[in-house]
Amino acid sequence: MAQQQNQSSSRGFAAMDEKQQRAIASMGGKAAHQKGTAHEFSSEEARAAGRKGGATVSQNREHMAAIGRKGGAAVSQNRSHMAQIGRKGGEARGDGSNGAQGNSDREEEHASSHEQHASAGQQSH
Repeated sequence: MAQQQNQSSSRGFAAMDEKQQRAIASMGGKAAHQKGTAHEFSSEEARAAGRKGGATVSQNREHMAAIGRKGGAAVSQNRSHMAQIGRKGGEARGDGSNGAQGNSDREEEHASSHEQHASAGQQSH
């Protein structure tokens, strides 16, 4: 036994660089389509696959937190967007006082925002 079982072989398809592998796989896919034996997803199959993948990924809380941090960092770099968010916050408070009317507007806006996020989450998974 010259090679141990946990070592991989450096022969054949696995030994090729990624560019060569892609070229060969592409030729195989084109041939399958020409021959009529390639699988083509229906809209429903594609939706189901997307749902399944999204559900699997979203269970990894550490990964999802990293995505959220990355998105938050990217958005906060956009100064005009952040200014717009700040203006909206000021408009929701009205004249700047913390009166009952200003708070109820924010609560309604928050509830609406929560519903929109829940709806968007269902659409993407």
